Amino acid sequence: MKAVPLGGIRSEQRARSSRNSWAASSESALYRRDVAPIVDLCHFGVPDWIGNFQNPDFPALFADYAEAFARRFPWVQLYTPVNEMFVCATFSAAYGWWNEQMTSDRGFVTALKHIVRANVLAMTAILRVRADAIFIQSESSEYFHADGPDAIKRAEILNARRFLSLDLNYGRRVESEMYEFLADNGLTREEYHFFLRNNLRDHCIMGNDYYWTNEHRVAADGTTRAAGDVFGYDEITRQYHNRYKLPVMHTETNRNEGERGDEAEDWLWRQWSSVLRVRNSGVPTVGFTWYSLTDQVDWDTALREENNRVNPLGLYDLDRNIRRVGRAYRSLIERWSDVLPAESVCLTVPLAFPSETDDPYVRRRRERMESYHARRRPADGGWANRPEG
Repeated sequence: MKAVPLGGIRSEQRARSSRNSWAASSESALYRRDVAPIVDLCHFGVPDWIGNFQNPDFPALFADYAEAFARRFPWVQLYTPVNEMFVCATFSAAYGWWNEQMTSDRGFVTALKHIVRANVLAMTAILRVRADAIFIQSESSEYFHADGPDAIKRAEILNARRFLSLDLNYGRRVESEMYEFLADNGLTREEYHFFLRNNLRDHCIMGNDYYWTNEHRVAADGTTRAAGDVFGYDEITRQYHNRYKLPVMHTETNRNEGERGDEAEDWLWRQWSSVLRVRNSGVPTVGFTWYSLTDQVDWDTALREENNRVNPLGLYDLDRNIRRVGRAYRSLIERWSDVLPAESVCLTVPLAFPSETDDPYVRRRRERMESYHARRRPADGGWANRPEG
């Protein structure tokens, strides 16, 4: 771990105190309003004193943080421990954009195994506090299209690599070519078997993020560029669901408001239509999210340049004025809220709102989950892996 001077520690402690005060105030406001948040504990970065995702201490440190958060806010049930694990590892250690700014396969595999291990350990830690916790993986759903016959093999490799974060997270055995790739770049047998042993998929909803840039055209030299929505969210989500057999949620999407002013509204309609197609094809679908509530800043450069340029991607602008897409999203909720529950009453997420945390029924459910965990936890402290097939 990177050494920090004493003055730096004190400054960090003051900063933490300020952040903790803000977080506590925000969480209290949610509790008072009986809002059930999905808490995202790591969104692409770590404190300076940790360094980056090459640090092998990160997973254990993050698990401690997750458990401390769960104990401080025991009424929180829904979590995304680490957001977009595949994107985080790719942008940080393969593209050289964020954090460690590396551009190597070994750097990518190191970041990936630490990030996913952190996610697994955090889930385990949170379950010690809140046995009925539910984890919603917000992961990018990708597809790579070959530009021509000479790009087919490269596209096949990238289409296998896109699943690595969720394969490890859900304890799914990877294909032989991907196992060789992982092993050649530093994943040990013991690390691989950690992921196979520690399977918490029973507590998971597979969140799929989908943007205009999630589909790629692959050239013969391996370079890629955005392809637009060729297959679309519905087809790609079915690919992921066929692989993992978990309930799904469309966890992120957006589009720039555009010159006409209705491009984002049109994209919202297309994404919602895709969600309905996924759901109507028999895939259990539990939610849909526009990201984010407010506009972003420097999103157009993936935060690599500090231009302070506002990107009109939110439901609201930065002055809290609702945008057209915000009104459309509100209308969508109003028009569909009475239809969807009636068609999926048996697939309702077992959610307890903050005001219900100590209700007898919710306490009994947590006790049942604690007994369930005790039965399936093997002697080595890992979690039993459900047989595949």
